Amino acid sequence: MPNSVIQEIVCCMGQPVAGNPTQFMMERAFIAAGLDWRYLTLEVPPDDLAAGVGGLRAMGFKGANFTIPHKVAVIEHLDGLSEAAELMGAVNCVNHVDGKLIGDNTDGKGFVQSLREVLDPAEKRIAILGAGGAARAIAVELGLSGAGHIEIANRTESRGRELVELLNERVKTESSFTLWDSDYSVPEETDVLINGTSIGLGDPDAEVPIDASSLRPELVVADVIFNPPQTRFLQVAAGKGCKTLDGLGMLVNQGVIGFQIWTGIEPDANVMREALEEYLEI
Repeated sequence: MPNSVIQEIVCCMGQPVAGNPTQFMMERAFIAAGLDWRYLTLEVPPDDLAAGVGGLRAMGFKGANFTIPHKVAVIEHLDGLSEAAELMGAVNCVNHVDGKLIGDNTDGKGFVQSLREVLDPAEKRIAILGAGGAARAIAVELGLSGAGHIEIANRTESRGRELVELLNERVKTESSFTLWDSDYSVPEETDVLINGTSIGLGDPDAEVPIDASSLRPELVVADVIFNPPQTRFLQVAAGKGCKTLDGLGMLVNQGVIGFQIWTGIEPDANVMREALEEYLEI
């Protein structure tokens, strides 16, 4: 039975805060694991980030998640980074160990773990739509997981080529760039197609500009959007016979990894997904 005194606190620092499904999911997981832990959502403006991290240290918080706009800015306030976080140049998860704050990034790890439930990314050819934060995290983790080739399709050439350069030169993964200035046509040799953009967030009718005729039944199609889980992008892919992965699985796996980092315990992923579905009313 859990004790009546809270043993540890984890927080999420971001701005602005407008509801936090991760808090709901994490606290359910703590209860299921018999841990007297709390997950707090804290609104921290950019100008107060240093003070916020200082408060995390002073109050002995076990760790934290950092959301936009703090994922890059928080790095200068930390004592160390994981390999993935250093390559991405962004942190979303911090662990407080022996008085030191160690930054990690679970965005890409959560996606790769979700993908591995249907396909091992090693040696596979992967196409990623977008080159923003989520796409960058996913691309780096896929590279570290042994992906054979990663194609980055992006509307802004400079940002897309910057990510390709990172993958080729530092992650050592063969990568290429495609300018996404019209409906994207999926190359025949592609094994996995990923929407790494925000298209579809909160809008079930939003359409990702792709050539639907290029979707093949043997293709795995994934979306980072978790609300709604069944985006128009995934619906179109499913209609073509593709295996699909929704963003809800990625968010659950991010939570599982963060939980393990902070507690050293394997959480019940089913409890976490059920909590998210309840929160999102799906």
